Amino acid sequence: MNSEKIKLVWLELNGCSGNIISLLNGSEPSFQYMITEMVDLVYDQALIPCEGERAMDVLFQVMDQEFILAVEGAVATKNNGRYQIIGSWQGTEITGLDAVRMLGEKAVHVIAVGACSSHGGVSAGSPNPSQCVSVDSLLNRRVINLPGCPCHPDWFLSTLEYLLNYGEPELDAEGRPVFLYGITIHQRCERRSYFDQGVFATELGEATCMFRLGCKGPITPIDCPIRKWNDRVSWPVQANTPCIGCAQFGFPDRMEPFITFRNMEPEQVRQPNPAELQRGGALNE
Repeated sequence: MNSEKIKLVWLELNGCSGNIISLLNGSEPSFQYMITEMVDLVYDQALIPCEGERAMDVLFQVMDQEFILAVEGAVATKNNGRYQIIGSWQGTEITGLDAVRMLGEKAVHVIAVGACSSHGGVSAGSPNPSQCVSVDSLLNRRVINLPGCPCHPDWFLSTLEYLLNYGEPELDAEGRPVFLYGITIHQRCERRSYFDQGVFATELGEATCMFRLGCKGPITPIDCPIRKWNDRVSWPVQANTPCIGCAQFGFPDRMEPFITFRNMEPEQVRQPNPAELQRGGALNE
């Protein structure tokens, strides 16, 4: 390993591990490129070769060095985080809450990867029995939020590359990189012309605008229509599925129902104001 590369710590907390799986499936750049050319990945619960206290030694030794902290999954806070123990170190059980607070204050940059770490996501969905919260709600510092369920590998890797070469990117009011989250899906959707003409699908499978089927593209700022998924093969709308707003704050609770039928005319749809793009907005009221 090149000792000059900055170290990366990836914490997997309360979630499904979908973001690290998504990252492993990335290409151009790939996960292999990330760990060989961009950063020195020193810790991830699912990928680190050592186990037990040896793994925790690696985790806490990094605090004396420069490192970037990436966190996927929400942070369980009930009973001081006892519902989420990530390991034992020097005879003390370490919770996800402990790790985020200790590492988060020392990291050069903190990146919340995915919906759960950015705003609670599925893990904080009602009734939220373990009282899960976002990473930025626990730290008195700037956190870069990359909402998505999961986060596209490009969203993380392009943000990481930007940090390494230029420093912190321009962020919106919710801590999202503007170069990724600055334009809504609706504005770049391949079916936008149908919306403008008032041609709406009435059932799944019709190749027209799916707004009346509950598509959340008009209130979800991200670049899925041009970036696509699975090695840039397709994306939900191309596969005849309405956008469910997984990259918007408040997913999934405030995005439900994912599929519905609306008796609305196209002129009733407007671009959301900034307040509606914060923490989920008011799209179903």
